[in-house]
Amino acid sequence: MGSLSNLFSLQSILSLFALLFAITVHEASHAWSAMRFGDPTAAAMGRVSLNPLAHIDPIGTVLLPLLLRLAGAPAFGWAKPVMVNPRNLRHPRRDNLWISFAGPAANLATATASLLLLFVIKSLRPQTIHFLVAFWSLERGQAFPAGFYPLEGLALVLFFFILVNIYLAVFNLIPVPPLDGGGVLAGLLSYKAAAAYDKIRPYGFIIVLALIWLGLLDVIVRPIMNLIGAVIGVRFL
Repeated sequence: MGSLSNLFSLQSILSLFALLFAITVHEASHAWSAMRFGDPTAAAMGRVSLNPLAHIDPIGTVLLPLLLRLAGAPAFGWAKPVMVNPRNLRHPRRDNLWISFAGPAANLATATASLLLLFVIKSLRPQTIHFLVAFWSLERGQAFPAGFYPLEGLALVLFFFILVNIYLAVFNLIPVPPLDGGGVLAGLLSYKAAAAYDKIRPYGFIIVLALIWLGLLDVIVRPIMNLIGAVIGVRFL
C-alpha cells in the first residue's frame, strides 16, 4: 500500500466498486420512478432492484471502466438502459422528464448520505482526515502509516462514494441524448423545439465518447474533488 502501483490498484478497486454501486442505484431509480408514473415495463424486467446483476452491461459496466482506469482516467460507465413505454405514462413528456432526472437525483442523494456519514466518522475520530490526507499524499512519495484503521477505511470508501456519485450525476445531466440531461431538456422544451433537438439523438453516443476522449471527465472530477476536500478538510493538489 506504500507504493504508487499499490495506490493505483487500491484507487481502481474503490473507484470501480463505487461506480458499480452508483450505477445500480441510478438505474434502479429510473425503473422505480417509471413504475410510479404508470409504466411497469422496467419493473417487469426486474430492474427495480439493488442487485447489480440486474443492471450490468458487459461493455459499459465492465470493459469501459477497466480500460479508463488502466489509462489513468476516472472510472466511468453505464448500465443496461431502462426501458420506458411512453404510452403507459399519464403525461409522457412531463413524466419522462422526472424519470430521466430520477437517476442523477438518486446519485446526489447517495452522495449526500455518504457525506453525512463521513462527518459522523470525522466527529468520532478526528484523525480520519489525517488518514485521507496521507492516502492522497502517497502520490507525492510520502509514506503511508502502518496499522489497521477500520473507521478510516470506511471513510475512504465513503469518500469514493461521494466522488463517483456526484460526478456520475453531473455527467449524466449534460444535455446530450442518450444522457439523462437530454431527457430532462426535452421535457422542458416546446414540442417543436424538442422535435428539432431530438435530431441529434443518432449522434449522441458519438458526442458522449468525444467528450470523454477530450478529457471532460477530468474537468468534471477535479472541481468536485476540490469541493469535497474543502467541505471535509482535505486538500488535493
